[in-house]
Amino acid sequence: MADAPNRVWAWDITKLRGPDKGIWYHLYTIIDIYSRYVVGWMVASRESAALAKQLIAQTAAKQQVNRDTLTLHADRGSSMKSKTVAELLIDLGVAKSHSRPKTSNDNPHVEASFKTLKYCPAFPGRFGCIEDARAFCQDF
Repeated sequence: MADAPNRVWAWDITKLRGPDKGIWYHLYTIIDIYSRYVVGWMVASRESAALAKQLIAQTAAKQQVNRDTLTLHADRGSSMKSKTVAELLIDLGVAKSHSRPKTSNDNPHVEASFKTLKYCPAFPGRFGCIEDARAFCQDF
């Protein structure tokens, strides 16, 4: 239950359009459900379980999460269900939670943050390069 900060986080990945057709950047975001604060994020050129593991580990260390106090919620994407991420969560003492299969509102807190980002009047249709995407997300 999200009754205090750093008890329940939700995370997901969304695509951001790159400079040309077929070029995408991937925004990984972790949100604290209690505060709705973005506790961790990164923009990468690809989606991978290894990058997800890196972000989760860095965010847990930065937020000083104690063992057996945090639940991490995700949808059923390939990175979210990966063995790499599952093993990290075990090592960190983080419980995992996944949405029911084939659920359209599978991760509403993170999906809402993605919609807020993408409907921001300053949000560009495409990013010129990955550094532009990172700079925009940092400011946002």
